[in-house]
Amino acid sequence: MDIVTPDQIIQALAEIRAEAEKGIEAQYHAEVELAHKSAEADRVESAAFLRIDGLVSDRQALAKLESAQSREEMDLSRAKLNRIKLKLNQLNQAQSALQTQARMVELTYKTA
Repeated sequence: MDIVTPDQIIQALAEIRAEAEKGIEAQYHAEVELAHKSAEADRVESAAFLRIDGLVSDRQALAKLESAQSREEMDLSRAKLNRIKLKLNQLNQAQSALQTQARMVELTYKTA
């Protein structure tokens, strides 16, 4: 078991906080990107539906086919957002673990 000093814990907490701040900004940009990709996919599908002639079911199917690329880009944007959220959650858990460790170090110094 490695011996951890209070300075190491403070530095690790500062690093986690800095990474989380970057993650919050990245999450915002990923949310904006997802909104744009979603709107684009809807626009492509709607435009294709209006342009195609035939039965409604045929028009819907062909419109979905034409918007497949846009939908895929939207899904990739959603996956990116989910990865960012997961990373932020992991940072939160790491911060909690370090805070527990800091408390244990504090108690060790008090009882020494």
